[in-house]
Parts: sequence; C-alpha cells; structure tokens
Amino acid sequence: MNSAARRIGRTLALVLPVVLVLSGTLAVTRVPWASPSAESQILTASAGRASTQAAHRAPHELLRDRLLTELQQKDPAVALTHLQVATNERPSLAKHCASIARALGRAAVAKYGGTARAQAYARPVCDTSFASGITQAYR
Repeated sequence: MNSAARRIGRTLALVLPVVLVLSGTLAVTRVPWASPSAESQILTASAGRASTQAAHRAPHELLRDRLLTELQQKDPAVALTHLQVATNERPSLAKHCASIARALGRAAVAKYGGTARAQAYARPVCDTSFASGITQAYR
C-alpha cells in the first residue's frame, strides 16, 4: 500500500506541473483585446509577423515632446524649469539638454512671433542653448 501511494505521488508530482503550465498557456492565447466587436484573437509567438510593432522612443525624445507641448500650453519658463529638473534627476539626459533647450527656443519664437518676448524667458539652463535656439529660429 505504501509503495502504491508513493508511485501515485511521484506521478502527480511529474504530471501536475505540466498540466498546469499547458492549461495556463492555452488560457492566455485567446484574449479579447483586438476590438470590442471581436470575440477573441489568437496571439502569435513571433513579433516579426505582428502587423503593428510599438515604436521605441528614446527618453530624451519623449522629454522633448512633453516639454514642447508644455511650452505651447503654458510658457517657456515652466518648460525650462522642468527640463532642468529632469536633467538633475536623470543625468543620462544631460547630453541631450542643449538640443532640447534649442528646440524650446525655436518653439518659443514660433509661439510668440518674435525674439523679444521669447528672449524674456531665457535662463541659464544647459548653458545658453535656449537663447541659441531663439537666434536660430529668427534667421
């Protein structure tokens, strides 16, 4: 009796994890996330065959876009302050600080239609890159 129980225990110990993994895998292969009208969609294992792939954007590009939007909604002072905070928090962004500040300077000229009002927001963030962007936009 003892050896029969041991044999059943070993069999279950080997078979049960396989059954659980397979049932879990099968459960997640059909997911209703395509559209509200579609009942389900089968996931593919190969990302190369996927119809759409998410574009990976670098952190400095995301920061630049966010700050340009912020400049349009508020003013350049807020965007420059957030640029300084972001570069202090993430030193890896410091090498992109000048290009982002120049983009903000060009956007400020476009927003205000001239250099005088845009120049009023200049501050020493990333040296003088904001002012450099203002002069580049005016040429």
